[in-house]
Amino acid sequence: MKRTVIHIDEEKCTGCRLCVDACHEGAIGMVGGKARLLRDDYCDGLGDCLPACPTGAITFVEREAAPYDEHAVARHLAARAAAEQIAEDDLDRTIADVALQGCPGSCARSLATDAGPTDAVPSVTAMPSRLMQWPAQIKLVPTQAPYYNGHGLLIAADCTAFACASFHERFMRGNVTIIGCPKLDEGSYADKLATIIAANDITSVTVARMEVPCCGGLERAAAEAHARSGKDIPFEVVTFSVTGDVIG
Repeated sequence: MKRTVIHIDEEKCTGCRLCVDACHEGAIGMVGGKARLLRDDYCDGLGDCLPACPTGAITFVEREAAPYDEHAVARHLAARAAAEQIAEDDLDRTIADVALQGCPGSCARSLATDAGPTDAVPSVTAMPSRLMQWPAQIKLVPTQAPYYNGHGLLIAADCTAFACASFHERFMRGNVTIIGCPKLDEGSYADKLATIIAANDITSVTVARMEVPCCGGLERAAAEAHARSGKDIPFEVVTFSVTGDVIG
């Protein structure tokens, strides 16, 4: 059917996300750092997003489009709210468990290693670093930078690279790597990660976490950020044992 829907001029869009927040139906998301109408049937054509745009990038057009589906919108918003609530509830339970019992992941244990004789350890030049940028800490990285574009984003728990000897070659190579520890860092990463994913041309998101329960906070924040970004890009979680084996 032919009806009135919004049109977003990507040349004028600055990626400010104000229209995303103004759209009560969740019809607008960020793709490649630009606002985009995600689904015709989510757009009611009333244009609450128009006055929110500071650059005039949003206009009305009349074209062939799927009819507005309020039931689909309700399901979409309910699913998004449920995912956010689950992530918040899980984080609250994790914090409560740690406060009452202490974090199981902090239990001391000895790990057997077999590095061979000292003179057999390769030189630092034998295995090059695959870190693509500096800084790497989630709290310190910028939300928008050229080096994100065209690469995957690897969101890694601090301990993963120490546990897995081949971490640089197997997981960091070709990805922008940012690191954090949900147990030691204050606050949630979700807001910043959502902005990074939405504002840059990121091709995929991979979470590298340890098997310990407190690492679940990193996975939940990344999953929430991926959902909130409005981008349909691959999302994967890789879980490591404390001996460096991939177990999930």
